[in-house]
Amino acid sequence: SAAAGTVVVLPGRAEFIEKYVETVQDLRQRGFAVAVLDWRGQGGSSRSLANPLKGHVDDFSAYAGDLDCLLSHLARIGAPTPWYGLAHSMGGAVLLAALAAGESRLVRAVLSAPLIGIHGIGPGHPSARLAQLLNLIGLGGAFVPFSGKRDASAFAPFTGNPLTSDVVRYERQVAILTAGEALALGPPTLSWVAAAFRLIRAMRDPAFGLSIRCPTLIVAAGADTIVETRDAERLADRIRGASAVVIQGARHEILMESERYRNQFWSAFDAFIH
Repeated sequence: SAAAGTVVVLPGRAEFIEKYVETVQDLRQRGFAVAVLDWRGQGGSSRSLANPLKGHVDDFSAYAGDLDCLLSHLARIGAPTPWYGLAHSMGGAVLLAALAAGESRLVRAVLSAPLIGIHGIGPGHPSARLAQLLNLIGLGGAFVPFSGKRDASAFAPFTGNPLTSDVVRYERQVAILTAGEALALGPPTLSWVAAAFRLIRAMRDPAFGLSIRCPTLIVAAGADTIVETRDAERLADRIRGASAVVIQGARHEILMESERYRNQFWSAFDAFIH
């Protein structure tokens, strides 16, 4: 019965529904119903490989199938309309690809630090080519070489983390994963990386997104070292009905950032949605 409609929250890679409890509260206070999903292979959803810590997908079109299932489910249960998309990082890339492919059930979309490009590593970078080559020769299910922590209980310290400058929100995420290690995900597989670069190359095509009719707001992080903020700005310049706002100083997870950055995000969200 939410008068404002329903917001579909689409998390990033390795994220989980529980991480968005504060975002859900923020949206409910604005009068929205909220739907959040765990993409296949992460959070509480089933894994496709024997090692549950491997972040794996064969192609990002599989995630588009997850989104379609979620929206079809919302239609079946009569979720309040209109429907809006709020997607972060990988979720933003998936949503953009779906909109470009003709998805029309969302009236507006807000993308937080979307994965339009990987910071410092373009599709032609040697490491990107290596990942794609290793995937082609059948090693797609392997962790990306030299990818660091592969233990669900091995959490990085707050100092120096690239995600947020807010220690309380960061430690809350760690506490959730400490209590529920089954939600944790390790580094991506070579197949996931190869799939990500295929989509990134597609999004760099000058014709990508020209058919999108859903008004779209990209909110990028000025201090992002995970995804490439400039790539997101370029894409917004190219797509009709799209615009970009950069929150200077914010790290990658804007919705999990300190209040001075989150307040800027919600101000942009409110102005765009209403």
